[in-house]
Amino acid sequence: MADLFEKNQDIQEIDIEETVKSSYLDYSMSVIIGRALPDARDGLKPVHRRILYAMNELGLTSRAAYKKSARIVGDVIGKYHPHGDSAVYEALVRMAQPFSMRLPLVDGQGNFGSIDGDSPAAMRYTEARMTSVAEELLRDIDKDTVDFVPNYDDTLSEPDVLPTRIPNLLLNGSSGIAVGMATNIPPHRLDELIDALVTLIDNPQAQLEEVMEYIQGPDFPTGGIIFGKQGIYNAYKTGRGRIKVRAKTHIEKLKSREAIIIDEIPYQVNKSRLIEQIAQLVREKHIEGISEIRDESDREGIRVVIELKKDVMSDIVLNNLYKSTQMEVTFGIILLAIVNKEPKVFTLLELLHLFLNHRRTVVIRRTIYELEKAKARAHILEGLLKALDHIDEVIATIKASKDTPTARTNLMERFELTEVQANAILDMKLQRLTGLEREKLENEYKELMEKIAYLQSILRSEAKLNEIIKEELLEVKNKFSSPRLTEIVEDYDEIDIEDLIPNEPMVVTITHRGYIKRVPLKQYEKQKRGGKGKTAVTTYEDDFIEDFFISNTHDTLMFITDRGQLYWLKVYKIPEAGRTAKGKAVVNLLQLEPDEKIKAIIPTTDFSEDKSLAFFTKNGIVKRTNLAEFKNIRTRGVRAITLDENDELITAKIVKPEIKWLFIITKKGMCIRFPVDNVREMGRTARGVTGIRFKQEGDFVVGAETIKDEHQELLTVSEKGIGKRTEAIEYREQTRGGKGVIAMKLTPKTGDVVGVVTVEENKDLMVLTSKGKMIRVDMESIRKAGRNTSGVMIVRLEKGDKVISIAKCPKEEEEEIEEI
Repeated sequence: MADLFEKNQDIQEIDIEETVKSSYLDYSMSVIIGRALPDARDGLKPVHRRILYAMNELGLTSRAAYKKSARIVGDVIGKYHPHGDSAVYEALVRMAQPFSMRLPLVDGQGNFGSIDGDSPAAMRYTEARMTSVAEELLRDIDKDTVDFVPNYDDTLSEPDVLPTRIPNLLLNGSSGIAVGMATNIPPHRLDELIDALVTLIDNPQAQLEEVMEYIQGPDFPTGGIIFGKQGIYNAYKTGRGRIKVRAKTHIEKLKSREAIIIDEIPYQVNKSRLIEQIAQLVREKHIEGISEIRDESDREGIRVVIELKKDVMSDIVLNNLYKSTQMEVTFGIILLAIVNKEPKVFTLLELLHLFLNHRRTVVIRRTIYELEKAKARAHILEGLLKALDHIDEVIATIKASKDTPTARTNLMERFELTEVQANAILDMKLQRLTGLEREKLENEYKELMEKIAYLQSILRSEAKLNEIIKEELLEVKNKFSSPRLTEIVEDYDEIDIEDLIPNEPMVVTITHRGYIKRVPLKQYEKQKRGGKGKTAVTTYEDDFIEDFFISNTHDTLMFITDRGQLYWLKVYKIPEAGRTAKGKAVVNLLQLEPDEKIKAIIPTTDFSEDKSLAFFTKNGIVKRTNLAEFKNIRTRGVRAITLDENDELITAKIVKPEIKWLFIITKKGMCIRFPVDNVREMGRTARGVTGIRFKQEGDFVVGAETIKDEHQELLTVSEKGIGKRTEAIEYREQTRGGKGVIAMKLTPKTGDVVGVVTVEENKDLMVLTSKGKMIRVDMESIRKAGRNTSGVMIVRLEKGDKVISIAKCPKEEEEEIEEI
């Protein structure tokens, strides 16, 4: 050991960073070129190419007897592929699986795995041979059509590429992960590929759109449905794209229920795991309505039966399955392959042209090979025929020679023959001297000359070369034609998540600090007038509930902020939480600006042009804008109203065509009712006009409503829990901009006005207090009272508590309890 550190040793200093970099690059290129990625010409990775070549060398054609897979694997790893036997066997197995390959290249006998993910039997049990498709990949390999390279130990040679007649890269696809790159090429239908290749032969300048008239898209061996052509077009145009693939299903009617039948599943999805995934989601109640799942698949094909419960809609369950399971997958297409020892992402046209160029090279090399062989044979025949013309002299010359080399030399000098011709004459049997044999030689020579002329014409004419390529492609098409397995649907509509969510009423609450949540309305029980209520939300010490309302899960919520911006969000996107939970910060749901605060939330079911949105501000400004102007909201919202300095939004209401009046009420109990037409529709960024002028200093707007009938009742509530019902006709109609009339007689017992709602027979009143108490009250139980009165107590408050908000909600259905 000490000798290593003695002086005068031949030690070289190297940069470890450069050494590691160089070594890793060498490794990377080895993986990229020699293992993970397919060749763009024959579509094969080295291991697949070596397996097929070894099988060809063993004579395992489609008509030969099967041989043990272990024998094939042994030949491959012993002669060409110095890697583990399991990797080679897995590659062999995949080429035999009809659910992995569009047209299998290996004909397997025995257990070669299943679509359920079952492992194949050990290689000592299975047998294999090539399919007739694989033979087309190796056709003419013995005619110097491709280059051969030394194997790993320089004792044998192997083909650098196969002279395939089939566009295998696109036919069977390929997937692989190299270092820093990956490929994922989907399978295609052979008929479509060849039709596209023939089109490119006839018109090399054809564009992608013309080619896609023939190649509709990927065609997976497992079938399924591809939704949307845009992803296919992007992949073919740029080499990268994403497509949605769904399972193919149909609905069967049972006695009193329905069943979803899965007939085909997406490519590379494990059927057994898919069934387990569905069962798990049913157990966890993420998917409801399924009573039983059965796998009835057999040799005829896939059949998975999903029985539904009685009265369950199959469409909703099916959409839920697509959304939550591998019944719908995204297939990312990456058309990456090796060309000239370099990886590259190709377009579809480039791959098709590359294959045609490969075929031209193969046909030209085959033609040259056959031409050379024909010329060599014709040369020999010329010598033989010359010998027959002078047969007596030839025999005499041979007899006069003392040995074979002398006879050869004498023949070459006497009759001007080449060494090859002289040897052929010396090897000629005496039977060739008969007249019949001479005629055969003359006919053979004539045929050879015709063949030579034909082969030379191929090399001189590009049109003739293309015609041969076309004929061979059409021959392959006729031999291996098959129907399309994967259906392609023109337009893809995203699964509407609303189909997956029941449309049910929700209580949506938002706190002063901006926490929002939704709770099913059924969690709140109806109480009698004067009840104490239930806690609606647990708030922080310095937080309180600022607003709440009732809306269905499918409704759209429009959020209007203190800066006059409007955002919208579907109710179902608000996190559902328990009755006492704090909820989620609204800034995590909307892209609000820093310090921007929500002032009004308006639910709506649509954005039709016959509706408008009325805005009411604290300083008495009112503005009306057509609702259709808010249907396409950007992520960062749009300007809804321009607010004056020191003004803020109090509320906003949907104005439907049947609405005749707008009603505004102030903190000090004043109100005004004026026609909707007094406020014309304005643009989104307009300021608005004056709705009410204040009689008392310090007064401001606390609520507003829309009225369609003079006999419609208005329910006014004060902060001490006092309320009353009054018909709208008692509030005389005025012109916009007036000071209004008394809406409620205020006393220390009532406190200031909190808000106003219109009374509806099918609605209850929800009252929210500053301590987070929420109570439901039947509005019909509240006594009617005149305009200038105080009303009755509708909620009993604890000390220090007060009403901060009111809203309407649907009446709770009372369940009938049957006596036993």
